[in-house]
Amino acid sequence: MNQHGALDSKTSKQVMDILKEIAKDRLVIMVTHNSELAEEYSTRIIRILDGVITDDSNPYKSEEEEKNTSKEQRRTSIKFLTALNLSLNNLMTKKGRTILTAFAGSIGIIGIALILAISTGIQNYIDRVEEDTLSSYPITIEEATIDTSSMLETMMQSSDNEENTDDGKIHSQNIMTEMLSTISNKVESNNLTEFKEYLESDDNEIKDYTNSIQYEYNLNLNLYKENTDDGIVKVNPSTVMEKLGKGRMAETQSNGISFMNTDVWTEMLDNEELLHSQYDLVAGAWPQNYNEVVLIVDENNRINDYVLYSLGIKDQDELEETMDKLTSGETVEEPENTTYTYDELLNLSFKLLLNSDYYQKENGLWINKEEDQEYMKQKIKDAESIKVVGIIKQNENSSATGMAGGIGYLKDLKEYVINKTNESEIVKEQKENPDVNVFTGLEFPKEGEETQIFNMQNLSAEQQMAISQMSPEQIADILETYRENQEATYEDNLATLGSVDLSKPSSISIYPKSFDDKEKIANAIESYNQKQQDEGKEENVITYTDIVGTMMKSVTNIIDAVSYALIGFVSISLIVSSIMIGIITYISVLERTKEIGILRAIGASKKDISKVFNAETFIVGLIAGLIGIGITVLLTIPINSLIYNLSGVAIKATLQPVAGLILVLISMFLTIIAGLIPAKMASKKDPVEALRTE
Repeated sequence: MNQHGALDSKTSKQVMDILKEIAKDRLVIMVTHNSELAEEYSTRIIRILDGVITDDSNPYKSEEEEKNTSKEQRRTSIKFLTALNLSLNNLMTKKGRTILTAFAGSIGIIGIALILAISTGIQNYIDRVEEDTLSSYPITIEEATIDTSSMLETMMQSSDNEENTDDGKIHSQNIMTEMLSTISNKVESNNLTEFKEYLESDDNEIKDYTNSIQYEYNLNLNLYKENTDDGIVKVNPSTVMEKLGKGRMAETQSNGISFMNTDVWTEMLDNEELLHSQYDLVAGAWPQNYNEVVLIVDENNRINDYVLYSLGIKDQDELEETMDKLTSGETVEEPENTTYTYDELLNLSFKLLLNSDYYQKENGLWINKEEDQEYMKQKIKDAESIKVVGIIKQNENSSATGMAGGIGYLKDLKEYVINKTNESEIVKEQKENPDVNVFTGLEFPKEGEETQIFNMQNLSAEQQMAISQMSPEQIADILETYRENQEATYEDNLATLGSVDLSKPSSISIYPKSFDDKEKIANAIESYNQKQQDEGKEENVITYTDIVGTMMKSVTNIIDAVSYALIGFVSISLIVSSIMIGIITYISVLERTKEIGILRAIGASKKDISKVFNAETFIVGLIAGLIGIGITVLLTIPINSLIYNLSGVAIKATLQPVAGLILVLISMFLTIIAGLIPAKMASKKDPVEALRTE
């Protein structure tokens, strides 16, 4: 190469840097008048004057003559690592330009990454809302149910009657008879025993789509305030409304206001992970045993006074006095809010009584002693304690929960009560004598049998001796009991005693993980029904009403629409990014036309030129991708804060590591693709013309 004064000093140094890099594995011969460049870069300097060698810094020696001069000269080729090094050196000489170019190329990546990060945050929030919402609205299958879907369909068909009645008169439309007929015909009986067995079998596919499956039974948990010094207070089922007085309640209802007796004891979902995601532990610990419960407060550490009255923490007599004043027209001042320490609430303990505990055997008959204060106080004193071991509140990130304020207990408590009741003496006696009413000592009336008249002669000698010692009031009670016996059944007695078969639930609640899983559960139930029909077991077909099906379908459509919109944005960003990177790469190629000419002049092939520019676009794409991902991660911090401040919704925009890696690879791929055409165009330029380019 003949280097002459056409190049300025800066360009000369850039050219020499390139030649020095190439000379690592190639022979480069340079002819120049610039002795300073020769001294700085050359490994051997030969000086010539008038065609005669005057000096040689590394003279040739004959013993070093090549042994094989006939060996075919190899074709020159630049390795990719060499091309990469050349490109990196070139980019390092233009750090500011390189960073700006990479930043421009990263804009599209930033847009895509932000969309992915925000969409991930939104999807995670939606998934959490779905899970939380479905924990409040499960698929519930009752032992006996009405097919409301068919009923509504009947009503809709009636409303679709398009008979023209525009004759100047108003006509009635009869739908009640048809609707009542539909109701009577659509009362379905579900074999929950068989369905429960299916749900607990190994080949049950529904479990994979659920957070929890709850089995309900016709059972009351009878819980009392531990301290009975000021009287007996039943905390579950709640007696707050009863305390207000039936007369007052009737008067209130007649004025258009009705009250529902709401219990504050709730069975917790049998899913520890879901519970911990919905609730924070304020104090104490989560329950581990059947006799441990938690107190539930709201997100602001408050508990409403209805719960306080129900649990006996506040005196129910105060509520009764307030009601008296209100009904008499007096003005009642708002009571002051009370506060409780964690230790005070964690010291709460309640007593558990079984239905069978209310009965005591006297003179061969089981007598209900619930109205006997002394008997009840002793029973409560000796009863099992149920202790509050923790305080929980709704998590700020939870949009809905399965429990409101009150007490949350494990399913183990319910199962304990059922098993303990079935082991009681009165239940065993009733089961051993299914034809005899343990409350009266009389046989249950046979179906179709006429009403019997009380006759002392029908009683055993032991029962006659016992009745003869009773007071008139007690005998009157016996006569009343005898009358009631005429309507009693074996099944009713077991229900009264709280005797329940764990294999025969009264209802089943299935909690799906998501809307999609809810649909899969519905499909699984349909498959179950089809199998029962194929096997000729029509009685095992399950009928249920999907309470939130319509709502779920609407929300699913919204989610799909948002997803499609996000995909559209991503596609647009990709197109814009590709075009911009192609333009920037083409400009870079044009700026390096002279360098291309130099490389071609020293023997570089067109393929070598492509390698150099592919290496450069590879580096630019890598830097652009890394810049884009880094900026995106930083931007998610203020974006999350802004969304929360504007909407109050905690959406955590997060770019998944895998997505980040894929975007970096996409950035590199796009820059390489975008640089192929410009590099190809530049490599085809005439070396002489390329060298003349300024």
